[in-house]
Amino acid sequence: MEEIKAPKYLQVKQKIISCIDDGTYKEKEAIPSERDLITLFDVSRITIRKAIDELVNEGYLYRIHGKGTYVKGETDQNNLISITSCTQDIEQLGYKPTRKVLSEGVIPADTKRRTYLNLGEKDEVFRLSRIYYADGEPLNFTTTYLPYKIFPEIDLYDFSKVSLYKIVEEKYGVKITKATRTIEAVSAHGELSENLDVEENVPLLQFCCTTYGMVNGKEVPIEYFKCCYRTDKFKFYIHQIR
Repeated sequence: MEEIKAPKYLQVKQKIISCIDDGTYKEKEAIPSERDLITLFDVSRITIRKAIDELVNEGYLYRIHGKGTYVKGETDQNNLISITSCTQDIEQLGYKPTRKVLSEGVIPADTKRRTYLNLGEKDEVFRLSRIYYADGEPLNFTTTYLPYKIFPEIDLYDFSKVSLYKIVEEKYGVKITKATRTIEAVSAHGELSENLDVEENVPLLQFCCTTYGMVNGKEVPIEYFKCCYRTDKFKFYIHQIR
């Protein structure tokens, strides 16, 4: 019986995975260029690109625009249970964090924000949208809402330079206690795709979260945020104990 061979791109894909597993291609280091891979495996550019695309989508590799394709490390992950700021997430991975403010301002709280933050009809929220970078590469896009009555004049701070949680705890004396998160897979589109420097329809991890803190001796919701992480550069883990 004649042996049925796998498509060429799958053969290339498996060979690259083997090189990752045996350490030939090391974590956080670039794999050979497309041109070199074409020569190495004696296949077409289309075949190489299809293999690389699947490996990126499956979490083996990630791309850095203008630089190349890199091996994703097992250490590039964050605990879903811990409450940390995006800045702390990036620092814990060993990268240099930077931020870019896209928009900010004090606005009336809409129905959704009033519900999550336990606010009245006339209450306002401070809305802050930022891109977080790890070593200069965009990692996530976050939009945050905070009750303005709890954090008056918080709009005066430059959040491209300072950590939001640091201001919340040190300047306003609010101790963060707990958070409730939801997580789902979404597709990059429009502004998300542009701001995170990924192609349309690339999968992202979207978190929606309500954060609680102690205000005047009472635990209340102090933040609601939605953020989208690039899945080609970041992953999360849950540490469980029986």
